[in-house]
Amino acid sequence: MSEDEAGREARRAPGPLLLGVRHHGPGSARAVRAALDEAQPRVVLLEGPPEADTLIALAADEDMRPPVALLAHVVDEPGRSAFWPLAEFSPEWVAIRWALEHEVPARFIDLPATHTLAWGREEDEGGEEGENGKEKEGENGDEKARERDGGPDALRAEPARAVRIDPLAVLAETAGYDDPERWWEDVIEHRGAGGEDAFAPFDVLGEAMEALREVYGTGGHDRDLVREAYMRLQVRAAQREFEDDVAVVCGAWHVPALRQRTTVAADRALLKGLPKVKADMTWVPWTHRRLSRMSGYGAGIDSPGWYGHLFAAADRPIERWMTKVAGLLRDEDRLVSPAHVIEAVRLADTLAAMRGRPLPGLTETTDAVRAVMCEGSDVPLALVHDRLVVGDVLGEVPASAPAVPLQRDLARLQRRLRLKPEAQERDLELDLRKETDGGRSRLLHRLRLLGVEWGEPAASRGSTGTFRETWRLRWEPELAVRVAEAGVWGTTVIAAATAKAETDAVGARSLADVTGLAERCLLAELPDALPVVMRVLADRAALDADVGHLAQALPALVRSLRYGDVRGTGTHALAEVAARLAERVFVGLPPACAALDTEAAEEMRGHVDAVHGAVGLLAEGGEDDARAGIRDRWHSVLGTLSARDTVPGVIRGRAVRLLLDDGELGQEQAARLMGLVLSPGTAPGDAAAWIEGFVGGGSGGGMLLVHDERLLGLVDSWLTGVPGDAFTDVLPLLRRTFSAYEPGVRRTLGELVRRGPGLGGSVAATVSGTPGFAPDLDADRADAVLPVLRLLLGPDEADGNSVDDNDLVGVGR
Repeated sequence: MSEDEAGREARRAPGPLLLGVRHHGPGSARAVRAALDEAQPRVVLLEGPPEADTLIALAADEDMRPPVALLAHVVDEPGRSAFWPLAEFSPEWVAIRWALEHEVPARFIDLPATHTLAWGREEDEGGEEGENGKEKEGENGDEKARERDGGPDALRAEPARAVRIDPLAVLAETAGYDDPERWWEDVIEHRGAGGEDAFAPFDVLGEAMEALREVYGTGGHDRDLVREAYMRLQVRAAQREFEDDVAVVCGAWHVPALRQRTTVAADRALLKGLPKVKADMTWVPWTHRRLSRMSGYGAGIDSPGWYGHLFAAADRPIERWMTKVAGLLRDEDRLVSPAHVIEAVRLADTLAAMRGRPLPGLTETTDAVRAVMCEGSDVPLALVHDRLVVGDVLGEVPASAPAVPLQRDLARLQRRLRLKPEAQERDLELDLRKETDGGRSRLLHRLRLLGVEWGEPAASRGSTGTFRETWRLRWEPELAVRVAEAGVWGTTVIAAATAKAETDAVGARSLADVTGLAERCLLAELPDALPVVMRVLADRAALDADVGHLAQALPALVRSLRYGDVRGTGTHALAEVAARLAERVFVGLPPACAALDTEAAEEMRGHVDAVHGAVGLLAEGGEDDARAGIRDRWHSVLGTLSARDTVPGVIRGRAVRLLLDDGELGQEQAARLMGLVLSPGTAPGDAAAWIEGFVGGGSGGGMLLVHDERLLGLVDSWLTGVPGDAFTDVLPLLRRTFSAYEPGVRRTLGELVRRGPGLGGSVAATVSGTPGFAPDLDADRADAVLPVLRLLLGPDEADGNSVDDNDLVGVGR
């Protein structure tokens, strides 16, 4: 036996080789690889759920690219789940890869997920939850366990539990550091590897953790006693099987407990009577952003992108990092040259020397980038932090990984539609007339019905027509859980969305919910679900007597007709329901608007606006029997509302304005009605409410006053005549009305009032000396646009005739 082998055997003689690590620590990952190369164990044991043993082989697949995570979920309750994330620089991932490359068995030895998930079920009340509302466990079977395993986090407390300690924070403070991350970088990440004992880092860190556990015990994590008892049993079994030639990669916090001498009976007693559920496990893609503590992940690190760079950089990590930063800033059109890179590296080295650090860390590089490349600005620096320090790297898992049938169908659709999941947020413009874009739209809408919020509709930067859609896409790892949850509805996306829509329709609480669901079914193109939804909709509409509910439901129903037209979906039944719903609104609206208080009147005014828009769309959709004359009947309802004294002023004013906009009421009639309302016999509060309804609500009322000085004069003369004791009562209402106008409109109105617009509402009042306003057309100004119009319209190619000035006079004037 050689001297090196004898030394290695001597070191490993007392028991298993315990490699205590910091999860997601590149320094720990490098040290694990060096220790395994030195020790050459016959088996590698890993902290993690044993159910994942059968999935370890997939790590060798060429399509497996970290970051990835082990996902465990309860079979009959997929939303109850746990993740064990692994990055390229995670020590566990390095150990798995080493074992596969050396054809050495690798096994997980932590408490099975079947128990940890059952623990989560028992602690629903009062327990901490993850972002998906049910995720409670994470790496090592306990989401929060990794805080003290080697992931520095803020001190946390739980009800009726001891304070959870952060071991790295304690060690850093003991060493005189105020930042655990900086201490870890100096002690581990910047440690030279040449000629150094491969096991020394683990010995030192293990001794430190032993001292901490002597003081803090379990550190507020009593469940660690159970987990560590299970791990000791698994280590003993492996020692017997492999003749003590065993390496264990686990959180450094657990090393003292695994060294502890306990009896088998004592460990088994701790495991007796544990709750249990049936669980499934698979690999899912993960992201650097989800490794970040900002995501709420208990074992998170502040800078996964930076750590990934340190692990991957073969040499000169600072120079390579600065080059990455420069490339990113240049892509954002910032002037960054090679000279900036050189100067930033020099400054980072200088800062490290001044601060007594062996090498520049993230703090020094960030300060250097801010000073040299960002010219002291934190705005581009925030981009560097988001894109590089944290990063948007999305891992990949092979198609052979276990998955629910719905997940496989989704993956197939993603490939067919060329819609690849990406961690970085991006906008997707769709033209629904194209087959591929139409398929993408249907897929995204169906996923939204299933609660898989991969994308959300966004405002389009271009056309706002119904043939275009804009989506904001971003794939989050938790969506894998949502897909697993949705698997109970069906094995394909369309089947699951159909079943979910039918169930939602039956269980909908309000009529508006059903109409909204009908709209979503049309957007998602679910023809099998639509009959069920329509039947429930017709039943609810027939039984609901609340005009407000009917008015809320109508707009979504009418929008559905337009979407159906765009997608070529038959909507005749939908049109009949919409027309009947509109008729019920017409009949019930006038009595429903009587004797309302201020708050109810404002709400009803919103319903009136919504119905008005819906009627316009419904009338434009066609003149079939169901929709014939619907606009005329609505105008009749508005006329009734505008004339009834029992209807609140804000609704009466709004009805007049809508009639005026539709051309059903002339300017003279509108001015007469305003004059009657603003007469001295009307209470100031009611008059102010009428004005708000007529010219308020962001409906272009300000421009109406700008271009019709008769109306402005009526408002001005009424306002100046309001008694002083009543003025303070109407002032808030008027301020709310006029503050909604654009600044330019308010400025123009102020100028008109200052110069004195016509008063009294007479025809003569329309004559103004104000520049830009005249009783007749300014022919010279109208003729000035003729050359531009000639260029725009050009010659008429159809009949060979060109457009002359006589043809354009009517257009120009």
